[in-house]
Amino acid sequence: MLWSGWGDPAQARELPESVRGLLRDLLGVRAPQAPAATLESVRLPPVALREPLLKALTEVVGEGHVLTGHEDRLRRTRGKSTPDLLRMRAGDGSDAPDAVVLPGSHDEVAELLRLCSRERIAVVPFGGGTSVVGGLAAARDGFAGVVALDLRRLDRLRSVDAESRVAEFEPGVRAPDAERLLAAHGLTLGHFPQSFEYATLGGFAAARSSGQASAGYGRFDDMVVGLTLAAPAGTLELGRAPKSAAGPDLRQLVLGSEGAFGVITSLRLRVRRAPAERRYEGWRFASFAEGTAAVRALAQDGPLPTVLRLSDETETLIGLSSPEEIGSTGSSGSLLIAGYEGERVGARHAAASAVLARSGGRPLGAGPGEAWEHGRFSAPYLRDSLLAAGATVETLETAGFWSNLPRLYDAVRLALLGALGSPLVMCHVSHVYETGASLYFTVVTPRDADPVAQWARAKAEVNAAIVAAGGTISHHHGVGRDHRDAYATEIGPLGAAVLRAVKAELDPAGILNPGALVPQD
Repeated sequence: MLWSGWGDPAQARELPESVRGLLRDLLGVRAPQAPAATLESVRLPPVALREPLLKALTEVVGEGHVLTGHEDRLRRTRGKSTPDLLRMRAGDGSDAPDAVVLPGSHDEVAELLRLCSRERIAVVPFGGGTSVVGGLAAARDGFAGVVALDLRRLDRLRSVDAESRVAEFEPGVRAPDAERLLAAHGLTLGHFPQSFEYATLGGFAAARSSGQASAGYGRFDDMVVGLTLAAPAGTLELGRAPKSAAGPDLRQLVLGSEGAFGVITSLRLRVRRAPAERRYEGWRFASFAEGTAAVRALAQDGPLPTVLRLSDETETLIGLSSPEEIGSTGSSGSLLIAGYEGERVGARHAAASAVLARSGGRPLGAGPGEAWEHGRFSAPYLRDSLLAAGATVETLETAGFWSNLPRLYDAVRLALLGALGSPLVMCHVSHVYETGASLYFTVVTPRDADPVAQWARAKAEVNAAIVAAGGTISHHHGVGRDHRDAYATEIGPLGAAVLRAVKAELDPAGILNPGALVPQD
């Protein structure tokens, strides 16, 4: 992946002149005065780990699997949030790990954690590096150094139980590879978040990821039926059956733990038959409110499409729902994308279409749906282009109950307008449930002299607004460092104390991803 941006550099794209004009005339965006840093010029701190410690790490994982080179460290520095990229483009690599360690088995992970706990070396588990909430920058104070525990060597499909439709994977398997391996058995996970091309299965579990087809396949945490966790205090083997009444489900304690409690070394996942048919289409509603009512009708009374995504009026006008065509679509109203996957989808399509039509929707045919499907992973590349043009562009998301969704939508928009002046704010619903839905916002604003601080102020105001409006601080991006304080408010002092107690039991020395997820005392 591109070290200072997203994805494959060959996929970078030029902004259409219409978008450049919008940035210039509507928002006042101006091109950056200074060129972005080169890979070689990014400033990294000296390696803090002493040679005996580096040697001890090598003795666990073998020669060639402890890396301290400039590029190796740089590529495991932070994640892919806009502040992460802005700091990197400014040449600031101050959060770089001292070494990158690549274990090849559960036993090696367990031994590394024992060693690092004993020697007080902070450990940041690293999968695809796609965190957008500050989840990969460890606090250094009180530690001998920081290592990035890169799980790319744990990349196998261990087994497929076709009768139970359960597949066991190692955590370093990237999502496209998982789909390729499962396709050989006629199966799929059906998990396609925007990070799909680069994220790992372990990362999906650690962050409670939700994919674009969640209406049909469920969230990733719905797919996890068992897992193995290596922690400094020992190993947890969880998941003997699909469901159990044997006390609280400890799987749920690991899912979403973001590497702060341990390192996932194995995942047993529910899989589905690969769909025989796929059909995508678009619908137009007069307003976001009208479209939201239609989406709620499908979520509560069915039938649910596999993909269900509704853009608000601004996102529809700009064309962000189809990034490959941004700058040229420009339509009014609110665009809904519906996708159907599986065996003989015709009946489900017809029934859902009837609901959408009764709710005021106007069918647009296959064109908008196919355009969205073609460009479904393109938005992060567009962000890179906007950053290069001098804009600050970032995303944030939340979720709430249907009755509270309008209040939550207004609260986030007002907080952004209050913090940033006159930004371009777009939103869509892309994950729905019987009781509520997510809201995913994209914000574009002119860059000031300190864009990292500019966004930090805005983010703090939005976090406070989400909590005050009764929403959750994250639906699928996770907590990391960026949401930690708001998360503490959301769960309350007792909830925060419970998390600290769990961490103290599993990670007594506090070496795992220090500063992320767990609220400070």
